[in-house]
Amino acid sequence: MRFALPLGVIMGGHIRVGLEDSLYLGRGRLARSNAEQVARIRRIFSELSLDMATPDEARAMLDLKGRARPAA
Repeated sequence: MRFALPLGVIMGGHIRVGLEDSLYLGRGRLARSNAEQVARIRRIFSELSLDMATPDEARAMLDLKGRARPAA
């Protein structure tokens, strides 16, 4: 996964990160939290001069309800 995420970004794809997708930050290095994984991918985006979707933008792309649209 550690090579697939940056490659997906470079190719213009969308990615997701989190402990439900991968437990590791690198070879033999367990991630402590989802936030740690997001911080890592944010650094990669920054190095590539790319923008990252905000939580609200990601919810809109995935048509998720979020806090503003609670389930009825």
